[in-house]
Amino acid sequence: MRGRGLHFHFHLWLALLFALITASFGISVKNQSVRCIAAERRALLDFKKGLIDYDNSLNLLVSWTSKEEECCKWKGVGCDNTTGHVVMLDLRPRITYGSRWTEISGVIGTSLLELKHLSHLDLSLNRFYQIPDFIGSLSDLTYLNLSSNPLTGFIPLQLGNLSRLVYLDLSSYDINQSLISDNLEWLSHLSSLQLLKISYTNFTKATNWLQVIQSHPSLSVIHFGYCDFAEVDPSSLVHFNSSNSLSVLHLIWSSSLHPSTFPLLLNISRNLVELDLHHNQLSSLIPDSFDNMPALERINFDLNSLEGGIPKSLGNLCHLKELNLRENKLSGPLTFAVKNLSGCANDSLEVLKLDFNHFNGSLPSFVPFSSLRELDVGSNQLSGHFEDNFGDFSKLNVLNLDENGFTGPLPDLLRLSSLRELSLRGNRFEGLLPVNIGKLSQLVLLDVSNNSLHDVISEAHLFNLTKLRYLSISFNALSFNLSSNWTPPFQLDFIEMSSCKLGPQFPSWLRNQTNFYHLDISHSNISDNIPYWFWNLPSRLMFLDLSFNQISGRVPNLPLKFDRISLIDLSSNLFHGPIPQFLSKSTTLDLSNNMFNGSLSFLCTNKDSGLSNLDLSNNLLSGGIPDCWIKSLSLTIINLENNNLSGVIPTSLGSLQSLRLRNTSLHGEIPQSLKSCTELKLLDLGENKLTGIIPPWIGERLENLIVLRLRSNKFHGDIPSSLCHQQFLQVLDLSLNNISGTIPSCLNNLTTMAHLGSSAATIQFSYYYNDVYDIENNTTAFFARTLNVHLLVIWKGVEQEYGKTLGLLRAIDLSCNKLSGEIPREIASLHGLITLNLSRNMLKGSIIKEIGQLKALESLDLSTNNLSGVIPESMSDISFLSVLDLSNNNLSGKIPLSTQLQSFNATCFAGNSRLCGDPLNKCLGDESPKLPNNGGTEIIAESDEELFEPLWFVTGTIAGFLVGFWGVFGSLLISRSWRHKYFQLVNKLGDWIRLTMALETVKLQRRLRLKD
Repeated sequence: MRGRGLHFHFHLWLALLFALITASFGISVKNQSVRCIAAERRALLDFKKGLIDYDNSLNLLVSWTSKEEECCKWKGVGCDNTTGHVVMLDLRPRITYGSRWTEISGVIGTSLLELKHLSHLDLSLNRFYQIPDFIGSLSDLTYLNLSSNPLTGFIPLQLGNLSRLVYLDLSSYDINQSLISDNLEWLSHLSSLQLLKISYTNFTKATNWLQVIQSHPSLSVIHFGYCDFAEVDPSSLVHFNSSNSLSVLHLIWSSSLHPSTFPLLLNISRNLVELDLHHNQLSSLIPDSFDNMPALERINFDLNSLEGGIPKSLGNLCHLKELNLRENKLSGPLTFAVKNLSGCANDSLEVLKLDFNHFNGSLPSFVPFSSLRELDVGSNQLSGHFEDNFGDFSKLNVLNLDENGFTGPLPDLLRLSSLRELSLRGNRFEGLLPVNIGKLSQLVLLDVSNNSLHDVISEAHLFNLTKLRYLSISFNALSFNLSSNWTPPFQLDFIEMSSCKLGPQFPSWLRNQTNFYHLDISHSNISDNIPYWFWNLPSRLMFLDLSFNQISGRVPNLPLKFDRISLIDLSSNLFHGPIPQFLSKSTTLDLSNNMFNGSLSFLCTNKDSGLSNLDLSNNLLSGGIPDCWIKSLSLTIINLENNNLSGVIPTSLGSLQSLRLRNTSLHGEIPQSLKSCTELKLLDLGENKLTGIIPPWIGERLENLIVLRLRSNKFHGDIPSSLCHQQFLQVLDLSLNNISGTIPSCLNNLTTMAHLGSSAATIQFSYYYNDVYDIENNTTAFFARTLNVHLLVIWKGVEQEYGKTLGLLRAIDLSCNKLSGEIPREIASLHGLITLNLSRNMLKGSIIKEIGQLKALESLDLSTNNLSGVIPESMSDISFLSVLDLSNNNLSGKIPLSTQLQSFNATCFAGNSRLCGDPLNKCLGDESPKLPNNGGTEIIAESDEELFEPLWFVTGTIAGFLVGFWGVFGSLLISRSWRHKYFQLVNKLGDWIRLTMALETVKLQRRLRLKD
């Protein structure tokens, strides 16, 4: 559904080959007529002695005992039906009912050499660490599988002695495997080998690797994964013809595949049917040399950095069925790319994946591609209207156009009668949702989210979608008109209807949906009590989002059990009552902005908590914060702010990235245990009753802090100089405490504050949740979600909440403390600082002369201190300054002349008795000479020329008024059309003013209510 690969064909090869191998000899595991060979029985018992059985009661080796003489009856042992010789050992671990692997470890002992007729050896999925050299002496082996073991060391050259070997698997999904092979000569001696799988192996010294593969006489299937390869010298291949046997080549996830090797791989075999080179960091053009592989049916170059267009030789592959070029950097008009595929490939091509590239232009016609079953051109730069460019495509199953720039209405897709998946997400489609979509009876997935569709969804849109399992219509102007007793014809697995109008009643048709794993009906205008039947949630539920509605009621305390629930978001609703225990079983739990009450004890009932993100802020929760977080090893984000909590900060918190306990009535000191939160980026303990000193270890251990907010507590003592170690700190708020001492002079070490615009606009935390990736195959994957941090900051004298621009803020607030001494000159080095508040302390000395270096400063408050001296001239250089308060100090002298400083109100400088100059009273000596005028009064003049300024100023003003007045109104008198336009403009302007005033009035009333 969301992902599909070429691996099915590869595994089909494996199954067929394995069947051929096992059919090549007669095997009996429990044949009553065959007697065990005594010497081989002893060899097996000796072999067992070298093994470690991690759980003997569950493992297959429990049957290997000296009491049981018939070793052919032992689990994992296969004997020849005729001779009784042991020919097969299959020690793959069996999985128990409790989903536990029963793996074994130890040493692969030399006693296996006594099994002269052993042809099948499978030790996969265990914990063996080395490939023994003697394994090359098991000359009858045709099948050897050591996959999924943490193998290390060199691949023994003795493997080359296994001339009968048909199947060799040394692959692994364990990154701890690290094999080395400096020469592949051993592979050339495996003359019967047909299938080879190797992964996590270093071939960087094996310069002959491609030569060996290309000249091998029997190799049919090769799979290299996560291997490192040496660069190939093209001249070394001159004397070698391409392979006649190789039909499948998978060379994937290699970070060292040299670009020059890419074209050489396109000449490896004329009989190649499947070529998979995905995720190899290839960054060249696609070579136009596919004529050398006319049998190709499947190509996968997914997840590289290939550039340019699609070469014409791809269109000449007459057997080509699947072409996957997704997630590259291919570009150019899509019309040209499709045209290059319009050779004989247009009759055979069934799957075309070009998503996540840079193709542009309009959607071309695909009418010539008569066999096309799947088309994926999502996440490109396509535009224009989506027209019916598919003809009578009865075979098309999958159509993905998502994340492009398509516009206009949706066409009638009724002719695409076999369509199973239709994804149009993230475009600019507008208009109605075609009713005929309801007639696509084969549809399994429908995604039209993030568009501009506006329609009323009726039963006609859905009546025949009996196979629908995935429905996403979020972020459109869609509403529903469904009968309250309507029963959907489908059972959905995935439901996304965020920002659609489902309310005001809770959608009753969800009662019939009993098997979903993903439900998102956030922002959907529901203002209703949640029905009790809703909480009969499916056990497979993984994602539940009901946020930003007005849903009310209690969440019942039900004994619900979920297989793997990942995210529950009930935030911004009207839920009340205690929080039930079953909600704590999710990975992400957001119940913020509700009216939940009671204690937090429910968090301690889950023994194996996988909780990583917890937000219970803005509720009515009470009691202490339980000290049971030691169980929550994966917990990284906690937000409990604005609750009625009490007690102390628990000592078991650890491994956090964000801790927000603002306004929760906590007391006591900051616990030492927070030292272990070395990844902490946000610490907000403001508006509490915390005491003690600010611990120096905050600066020494919490080196990743971005926000440190301890305002409005009862901290005392000095500001620890270790805070200067916080190179990422952007917001430091220690205001409203009892902190004394001096301001540390090392604040210039706050690196981030010293730079302008050095971070993103938002401060974000990423957290992960598990969700289904492919609903057809029921596979899951981890998806990332970002959490934008919102923070209350005193800005321009008013407490404001910052969110989208918080990352741009650089703020220091040390106000309302007992700080003394002088303002350190080093603070002028913080060139990125936007707000500085040192007010209401006992600072003395002068304002630092270098204050003008703070070019980004928008708010400066130094009021109510004991500062003296003059206002530095450099302050007039702070051009962005919009808030200034220097009042209630002992400043003296003249306020520097500048457009900036003279724009502030006199109250900004009040309480400085010896300060003068605009906007305060003029300073002594600033009086100009006084001259008598004709009326006997005195006027001030600085020059003779100035006496004439009022005259020409008044004359110019009168002339300008007359010209402007008659220029406008004269035109209105002469032209009737101008007159109409003018008065229409006046009317519209009046309407705008009235509307603006009404909106501002409403906003003001809301603010007043919030303050009340």
